[in-house]
Amino acid sequence: MIIECVPNFSEGRDRAVIGALEQSVRNVPGALLLDSTSDVDHNRTVLTFAGEAAPVAEAAFSSVAAAVAGIDLVKHEGVHPRVGAADVVPFVPVENAALQDCVAIAWDTGERIWRELRVPVFLYEAAARRPECARLENIRRRADTDLKPDIGDLRHPTAGYCVVGAREFLVAWNIVLESDDLAAARAIAAEIRESSGGLPAVKALGLALPSQGRVQVSINLTDFRKTSLEVVFGAVMQRCARRGIRVAGSELIGMIPQAALPAGSHLQWLNMRPELVLENRLRLQTGQIT
Repeated sequence: MIIECVPNFSEGRDRAVIGALEQSVRNVPGALLLDSTSDVDHNRTVLTFAGEAAPVAEAAFSSVAAAVAGIDLVKHEGVHPRVGAADVVPFVPVENAALQDCVAIAWDTGERIWRELRVPVFLYEAAARRPECARLENIRRRADTDLKPDIGDLRHPTAGYCVVGAREFLVAWNIVLESDDLAAARAIAAEIRESSGGLPAVKALGLALPSQGRVQVSINLTDFRKTSLEVVFGAVMQRCARRGIRVAGSELIGMIPQAALPAGSHLQWLNMRPELVLENRLRLQTGQIT
């Protein structure tokens, strides 16, 4: 049984903290750290690691503990929405595993995070125990108002909350525009995202990139079989063209399954390389995925 975990942490600038997050995974035998991606504008780091269920669960908890120790949300500044130092911790079935296996891991990990770290936990996606918590954006919108955590109670003073869940593969992906027009990026994001009547399985935000003097359409593609990357990219290109905006390129955050990559299309990649394909990386490190 191979499980993947892709936790998102609210730190993308401090190399000492990022290194501690990475090392917390490397210290767990059987947990393979496959990728670490940080963004200074988002002030966010995404780790990707995989292995059998027990070491992956242990590495997930260890990385959350490192985040609680090293990240203070009171001092955090970044363009990406967040509710926690260890903001989102999803478990994903890769091989010989079912989504329900990941649900069980998420529930157990969530209980441990509260029990040992006193960080309240929301359970989302397939691990959600309440319909209002199934969508991450709903948790972010309501966590500090009328939505109580599934596990624990009071918000941690420096680490906030932790959102733990189980889901299928998600492609986290940014399309960078040759423009500083944030209103345009937000309008394009609204036009393509499913919740606004756009493309199925697409979540999108328009975000500023102060370090580049540009903006981006930040995308979570929750089911690449419903809507391909090529369709999403084409939709953004069309809307940019209408506004006289050029696309600088697209960047992958974390890793991508081979099946999600459209044949013969480069999507103006800024960072694509073979080791960011999940199967390639697992094959290289374990020989278990063919």
